[in-house]
Amino acid sequence: MSEDRFDAIIVGGGPAGSAAAYVLAKAGLEVAVIERGVTCGSKNMTGGRLYGHSLRRLIPDFEERAPLERRITKERVSLMSASATTTLEFDCPSPVGDSASWSVIRGRFDAWLASEAEAAGATYVCGIRVDDLIVRNGKVRGIVAGCDRLECDVVILADGVNSQLAQKAGLAKPLQPMQVAVGLKEVIGLTEQQLRDRFGAVGDNGTAWLFAGEPTRGSIGGGFIYTNKENVSLGIVATVGDIDYSGISVVEMLDRFKENPLIAPLIEGGELLEYSGHLVPEGGYDAMPELFGDGVLLAGDSAGMVMNLGYMVRGMDLAIEAGHRAASTVLYAKRRGDFSRKTLAAYKSSLEDSFVLSDMKKYRRTPDFMENRRVFTRYPLMAEEIMRAMFTVDGEAPDGLVKKVLPIANEAGLTAIARDVVQIVTAL
Repeated sequence: MSEDRFDAIIVGGGPAGSAAAYVLAKAGLEVAVIERGVTCGSKNMTGGRLYGHSLRRLIPDFEERAPLERRITKERVSLMSASATTTLEFDCPSPVGDSASWSVIRGRFDAWLASEAEAAGATYVCGIRVDDLIVRNGKVRGIVAGCDRLECDVVILADGVNSQLAQKAGLAKPLQPMQVAVGLKEVIGLTEQQLRDRFGAVGDNGTAWLFAGEPTRGSIGGGFIYTNKENVSLGIVATVGDIDYSGISVVEMLDRFKENPLIAPLIEGGELLEYSGHLVPEGGYDAMPELFGDGVLLAGDSAGMVMNLGYMVRGMDLAIEAGHRAASTVLYAKRRGDFSRKTLAAYKSSLEDSFVLSDMKKYRRTPDFMENRRVFTRYPLMAEEIMRAMFTVDGEAPDGLVKKVLPIANEAGLTAIARDVVQIVTAL
């Protein structure tokens, strides 16, 4: 391997890296993907939801070929206090085309996308850690992996959150604790009947369910459940810089979440099939690193391309599109015979013309709102109090709805609520 030379080397075999490899290999370039895991997807973790619009542009018939789990037809968002849960539910039986999304298991999905790139001609080398970049005259010229040195015209870094290589390339700074979260996930096996009875999973229909409040004991973050064909993906995500607020570890958060009276019956009798942990970028647009340099591009989590809107979490569709556009930029640079920073700047322009940076910019204030502690402490409790007031019948003389709700809102602070409403409108 040490004497090989490639047109492009991609570090990371996740959705961004494999999307880039697929495009480059189909165009006839010699491309190598270096993946630290023993297989693509073996070390990756996500809640497990794929918005399919960007993959459709890459592989139009992916629905017939990819290892998809369930089409998401039911959305749930819950505010969970210590004693009650208030849930908003949206049931949409037939999302089709670009609006469709699916639950996926990353170990299977990432391996499939890598196999598509391999079939197109890309070379995958797994179980290898990239230690450094080869830099000559200020330009990235390849990678160093142990005793091996691989040279190329351009390197695409798709090696995940807190990329050390991106920092070595001078494109990124170390992430701050409030810009990154730690996630724990379990895959819990359930029977077809249990999935039907407990989640309404009929046919290939599935549920995406997000939780805020009690799952993280008021720390910034939340819980999630996604239904798959034969199991559920269940987990906790908590912002690193705020974990201490709860007074418990992330492992304890996950255990408490599973023991919650709402959650425990849903997974009762289930078999633990998988346990994983991962870091997740949460800083949004303003925490993104530089996306290009001399001989190098960033895509996916290494570029901070994740959005947490509270009611929706996205990353895979952004990564796939970024990988696609990074590859297109490499093809453009190849035609020019120039892989300088000036030429590779076309990558950022391409992303600005796409939904990737457009959406990241639109929701750039969302991280600020998601750092509002009242979202995770006061509002779940307020929702419980309002619901109890509305639905309690105890024989006492009833008050009108406004009279019931107004004291609860006053206790929370009308001025604070008004500020939060403005912040929500600004962020979303």
